[in-house]
Amino acid sequence: MGKIVRVGIIGTGGIARDVHVPNYLKCGEQVEIVAVSDVVKEKAEKLAEDFNIPNVFSSYEEMLQKVQLDAVSICTPNKFHHPAAIAALQAGCHVLCEKPPAITAKEAEEMASAASKAGKILTYGFHFRYAPQVEMLKKFIDGGELGDIYAARVTAMRRRGIPGWGVFTNKELQGGGPLIDIGVHMLDTALYLMGYPEPDTVLGVTYQKLGNRKGVGLMGSWDWENFSIEDMARGMITFKNGASILLETAFAANVEKIDEMSVTLMGDQGGADVFPLKIYQEKYDSLIDITPAHLPKRNYHEQEIRRFVDGCLNGTPPLSTAEQGVYLQQIINGLYMSAAKGEAVKIGEIAHTHLTQKEGEGFDE
Repeated sequence: MGKIVRVGIIGTGGIARDVHVPNYLKCGEQVEIVAVSDVVKEKAEKLAEDFNIPNVFSSYEEMLQKVQLDAVSICTPNKFHHPAAIAALQAGCHVLCEKPPAITAKEAEEMASAASKAGKILTYGFHFRYAPQVEMLKKFIDGGELGDIYAARVTAMRRRGIPGWGVFTNKELQGGGPLIDIGVHMLDTALYLMGYPEPDTVLGVTYQKLGNRKGVGLMGSWDWENFSIEDMARGMITFKNGASILLETAFAANVEKIDEMSVTLMGDQGGADVFPLKIYQEKYDSLIDITPAHLPKRNYHEQEIRRFVDGCLNGTPPLSTAEQGVYLQQIINGLYMSAAKGEAVKIGEIAHTHLTQKEGEGFDE
């Protein structure tokens, strides 16, 4: 590869328009966006016109065949992450795929295998890893300040935050609701700070109490009559090293805060809340709290794109790896499966198929 990364965009919705394309352009002469594709070609044409992108396609297969690319961003609904990533990797492209990795654990495994076989980067859009709070805390953890992190709590809760646009409430295209959409961000952040331990057992429950009826929408009006996802999920994950995580996530719940995204870590030498960052320790016969006086302001998405481009050009390892994506997808699928079965599930027992609503989503209705 030369000193310019030739990029193609698969899917031209909001995340492509507002995040990927603008931040690739910030990379200057290192990047050239040469093609976009979308099944709705008019959307692709509009994006290409707005950002001066020369090639437009209605399918990523045609784009990969007709244009020489070094890398692609996958910005499609979750259902299409797997086939698009496989096709791009087989075409010799590095891949930055939006979260979650896929719909099923089997798909995530196949994507990781394809990346390994192709010798290409496969990384995921977990931009909270680039938050200055996370970067600072990671240094404390690597320095042994928290010791053995054996417990964590993950929260991604909205009071009335069901997206009123896109396909976020369509289970067939997204694979689920808040668990796979926003909960996955905080879960990944906790796992990253814990060193991504191997999951062992999950226990999950899902609810559909508010999304399938008319109500107040703080993120626009949603199609409540065709609401096929959970509006809340809760769970516990245990790991083979003995650690555990408690998780709670919702698009809609009767809670005080309008929007809460948080991670709490507990180790034998210290603990921490991440958003905002505060560290808790016992030192010199005292209980002390450590709060940073200053943290740099940063565009998380820009840092994510720059890391990906640097990997394409210089071989810098991705911050989010394909192997971590497999663990994460196993946990997500395990929680949905546990909710459907009404009992805890061993990760090794997960059948690599996606549960449909007819098979039992586990909703408590």
